[in-house]
Amino acid sequence: MLTFETTTLQWALIGFESLVGLLLIIGSKSQPFPQPARRFGMFILSLTALVAVGQMAPKPMTVTGHLVFLTAVGSFGLLAGIHHLVRTRREVLIAPFSGFFFCVGVSGLMIQTWDSLNEFEQWSGFLALVVLGGGQTWLVFRGLLIGRLPLAWSQAGMVALQRGNISGHDGAISCFEKGWDAEEEHLNPMAYLALHRIHLFIGEDDVANDWYESLLDAGGEDAVAFEWIEAVHSSLERIDSQASLRLPLLAPKEQE
Repeated sequence: MLTFETTTLQWALIGFESLVGLLLIIGSKSQPFPQPARRFGMFILSLTALVAVGQMAPKPMTVTGHLVFLTAVGSFGLLAGIHHLVRTRREVLIAPFSGFFFCVGVSGLMIQTWDSLNEFEQWSGFLALVVLGGGQTWLVFRGLLIGRLPLAWSQAGMVALQRGNISGHDGAISCFEKGWDAEEEHLNPMAYLALHRIHLFIGEDDVANDWYESLLDAGGEDAVAFEWIEAVHSSLERIDSQASLRLPLLAPKEQE
């Protein structure tokens, strides 16, 4: 009976690991830069596949081994995820999902040794679990619920524009339409200006005028760095030099 329960728990942990890896890969499609989450998801699935194959061996990985695996991968993911979440601000999925790994791993290891702990150690462990739970709640709230990536969407829009990808799900228009934020208003005119220029470039003057009105409400072109305007113009000119003639000329004072 104990062997059956242990085997069931081992496969349950494998299922949990696979689920997290799949969710990272699926969720990466909604990120401005999907590569980090997709690669980490593939990394988790690859390791989980090896563990699943080893599970059929005469001496499979123990439950403790699974918990150590979750703790190690979760620790690595937390370091990378928090870096993206707080510093680069390009990705919001890795940190909370790695937090799930880390919390399950550490909690499981603590439960396994609970009976051997004295009263002080048990209280310390309980407080540590509370802190872990609070930290994971913050990661979920900060990453999955209110994760804002306006700067990353503008960066992704510029990358798409430089690659000549204007329309479509991953095109510059789609990215720039998400590149604004009510709390980071300095980013809004950058996105509005890019959208105005792109729609002029493709001949959609009515839509371009709507975005230009939004740009004026956000401070006009004076609120946008000249380097950004020049980069947008240069990218569009490389795509089609004839269509770029529809764009307004850069102001003489900006060329100085």
